[in-house]
Amino acid sequence: MKIAVSGKGGVGKTTFSALLIRTLNEQGKYVLAIDADPDANLAGAVGIADAESIVPISEMKDLVYERTEAKPGSIGGFFKLNPRVDDLPDALSARLGNIKLMRLGGVKKGGSGCICPESTLLRALITHIVLARNEVVVMDMEAGIEHLGRATAQAVDKLLVVVEPGRRSIDTAEHIKFLAAGIGLKNIALVGNKIRSDKDIAFLKEHLSDFTFLGFLPYDDALVEADVRGISPFDVDTSAKAIMAEMIERI
Repeated sequence: MKIAVSGKGGVGKTTFSALLIRTLNEQGKYVLAIDADPDANLAGAVGIADAESIVPISEMKDLVYERTEAKPGSIGGFFKLNPRVDDLPDALSARLGNIKLMRLGGVKKGGSGCICPESTLLRALITHIVLARNEVVVMDMEAGIEHLGRATAQAVDKLLVVVEPGRRSIDTAEHIKFLAAGIGLKNIALVGNKIRSDKDIAFLKEHLSDFTFLGFLPYDDALVEADVRGISPFDVDTSAKAIMAEMIERI
């Protein structure tokens, strides 16, 4: 099962991803977690010790040079477009239980459509992970889906877009759907987050009526407290864990 998670910044996407990953782990699944959002800290949310010490792959200059035969930060020139990546998930993952976690990092672009060694390595890695790995894969994406190419998008079993009651979140969901359609990714579902009442659910369903909702997570002070304390949302007492198990059954 290959799952990509996207949504507007601040909507609770990483919290949702962490709950999903930890619940799958508790169910005995082997999970490969991919932090593909440069602004997120999925490792900390999952509960991996020393999460801040995990170096993003895009910042491993020696590795990028070794695999692509080009210096990181360079644009143009000659370098390998199909670098070897099959050994990286096992070699570079941080671990917790049955979870392996990789942090991709961001790539600074020199212009629209530029190709650089770092982005080539990351795209090759994502392609391998989606097409060749046999674990459950959960990718915490940016608000867009730029790490996914056409081939990988069509192999993703589900794109989950996390939304909250609010106009900007709705607009982001529509934009993600548009981007996904452009690369053939059609299996999309929404997860409502920070739900305070039935009115919030009705609001989301009314304004996103052409989407399927996988489920709804409540606004929960315990989840806010977990973030403040720097611990995993899975390690606090919250109804979200039971709801997450139900969502996994629906997936």
